[in-house]
Amino acid sequence: MKPLFICIALIAGMLLTCCKPATQQGPSYRVESIALPPGLGGQVGGLDFLPDGRLAACFSSGEVMFYDPRKKTWQLFATGLHDPLGILAEDSSSILVMQRPELTRLKDSDGDGQADLYETVTDDFGISGNYHEFAYGPVKDSKGNLFIALNSSSPNGGVMKTVRGPLNSLTMDHPKQMFSPVPYRGWIMEYTPGGKLLPYASGFRSPNGIGFDPEGNLFATDNQGDWVPTSALYQIQKGKFYGHPASLAWEKGWDKGNPLKLSPAYLDSLRARPAVLFPHGIMANSPTQPLADNTGGKFGPFSGQLFVGEMNQARILRVMPEQIDGQWQGACIPFFDGHGLHKGNNRLAFAPDGSLWVGQNNHGWAGDTGIQRIVFTGTAPMNILRMHLVPKGFVLSFTRPLDRAAADSAAHYQMRHYRYHYSSKYGSAQFDVDTIPVTGIRLSRDRKKVMLTLDSIIPDMVYELTLTGIRSESGIPLSDSLICYTVNRTNPEKNDPDNF
Repeated sequence: MKPLFICIALIAGMLLTCCKPATQQGPSYRVESIALPPGLGGQVGGLDFLPDGRLAACFSSGEVMFYDPRKKTWQLFATGLHDPLGILAEDSSSILVMQRPELTRLKDSDGDGQADLYETVTDDFGISGNYHEFAYGPVKDSKGNLFIALNSSSPNGGVMKTVRGPLNSLTMDHPKQMFSPVPYRGWIMEYTPGGKLLPYASGFRSPNGIGFDPEGNLFATDNQGDWVPTSALYQIQKGKFYGHPASLAWEKGWDKGNPLKLSPAYLDSLRARPAVLFPHGIMANSPTQPLADNTGGKFGPFSGQLFVGEMNQARILRVMPEQIDGQWQGACIPFFDGHGLHKGNNRLAFAPDGSLWVGQNNHGWAGDTGIQRIVFTGTAPMNILRMHLVPKGFVLSFTRPLDRAAADSAAHYQMRHYRYHYSSKYGSAQFDVDTIPVTGIRLSRDRKKVMLTLDSIIPDMVYELTLTGIRSESGIPLSDSLICYTVNRTNPEKNDPDNF
């Protein structure tokens, strides 16, 4: 039997809505806004593409809908979900949705285009009724394991008298800190093909975004706040702790009391370092989903890199992680700013044609609503392609050959470094801020790489580089002039600068 609690105004417009998207034209990428059905709130919780090329989208108001990009029509698939914030298409008639209380499979078993089976895949995690207990995912690895992420609970919200799961009293004393009253708030969880939901990695405040790179490495973002000095991207490994202590209360055999009361120095000794820091107010204030460019060049020259949404600005970020001495670190750069893009960029998905679809959400905070599509026009951008750490500095790769005179001028490279302080305080100022002179410049033979030499490189620093006056050999200016590299390790023995 089909669900009957469907808004009549929503149904009336959703099946045959057809509207030509508004377009904002740029030299290398353009933005198109997708018309939504009348009556739909438009706060997007998840995006994925079905095998037949249609878009599956879930919305915070509880709907799952399909959009046909060729016909520009919407179809309702399911309704009545509780704040869904992630979606994964299994096939054209079976969809996994991460709603607040559970991971759910929605299935159209009779072929009429609407889900008639709502199946609980797993609900083996706690809910206390705290307003901030969002749930994200799922994403799937090559072995069929699913991964979901669970928010910590907010100190600005309470716990209901009846909760799901055992109540852990350890973190209930939580002045101005996120806490974990029920399992497994603040964890990334693994759901196995055998049907078990297992704790995978701890230490998260608000991990609104998980995803894999092309090599199968799992990444997650976390948002600035207590114990998160600035927003960050982490490479996730089983059994590791990533910084926010509340979730440690659910570690098997935990015997150290309230983890929120432990010293920052001790907690710092336990935590895995972020792969990439997003300097607050500079790069991102509220990062969302990391998505690998798997388009094989259909979206431009950035294949294999990660794109990350940003809620508070009209921005999509591009991230270039690398491993140095066994430690993940790397650079981030604004990829797309403005030019018709909205704020609230919560969910990302690549379409079969290589375009990037962006779902927006405000969820009561800064942001916007709707769905937009970013299309590569075929004109190569003039941008930084990669930033690598080398023994005495950094190598910048560019998408186009550089003008030699501009590239050789030390005045065109302004670099500074700084660190953030890990503590229970909400966010952190920048410490040990210093201007770093570029002591040498070397241009590659093809003029697509520049090696910048520094006197020294210090670990646990963000190196912020601003490029001015850099242009291509044909005079095209650099489209993004700011890039930040997070240095965790300084022994890049495999990054040979002589390959010029």
